[in-house]
Amino acid sequence: MKLIDLARPLENTKYADPPGLHPEIEYFGHDVTAQQILDFFPGVKSEDLPGGEGWAVEKVSLSTHNGTHLDAPYHFHSTMDGGKRAITIDEVPLEWCIGRGVKLDFREVPDGHVVTAAEVEAEFARIGHDLQPGDIVLVNTAAGAAYGQPHYVATGCGIGHEATCWMTERGMRVCGTDAWSWDAPFIHTARKVAETGDAGLIWEGHRAGMVRGYCHIEKLANLEQLPATGFEVQCFPVKIKGASAGWCRPIAIIRD
Repeated sequence: MKLIDLARPLENTKYADPPGLHPEIEYFGHDVTAQQILDFFPGVKSEDLPGGEGWAVEKVSLSTHNGTHLDAPYHFHSTMDGGKRAITIDEVPLEWCIGRGVKLDFREVPDGHVVTAAEVEAEFARIGHDLQPGDIVLVNTAAGAAYGQPHYVATGCGIGHEATCWMTERGMRVCGTDAWSWDAPFIHTARKVAETGDAGLIWEGHRAGMVRGYCHIEKLANLEQLPATGFEVQCFPVKIKGASAGWCRPIAIIRD
């Protein structure tokens, strides 16, 4: 059995999110935290501790959409399944988060392109996979190779409304991308909206959750290491009460 880590780390970088939305991590080493321990034990001195050291601890300021995370239908809109209340991340069925994996390769598609249902169908045909209920679909875009660089957020294609609906109609409940967003980068969409005046282009892939509730993982890693089929995905999110997303560490399992 081979395990492939599909998660990006939470780290102090300004390149994994749009300006002003990056996480901030403050690190406290063993050499500065001894007093934190001593406060629990009156009469004990720092020299009584091994090497005079305290513990290592970090203080993190971030949103639920930093790092590799699973978006709940509630993130996309207040409703799902044609008008029902959208579920939050703590309500996502665990059964959705484990399933047969399939990888679609759109690395050669231009940045900002919105993938259509016909293109998704053609990619499934190319790899010889019949999408079934419970399958977890991972999309490999050009953004995967750009992670950690200033142009990451603007790189890669997006999955459009009709393409997302094509997959959820066939029973997909969880999917994912190595890009910052399931949708095309905003910088490209903004240009199209300005040209056409069509606000319906904004976040169209996400809004597909209004038709049928689904979840997607964003900022995946190492998708280039995966075969098109023949693996399992597990992607259980952190359980945050009433939240729109939860951090997760998805893995791909390839069994001998």
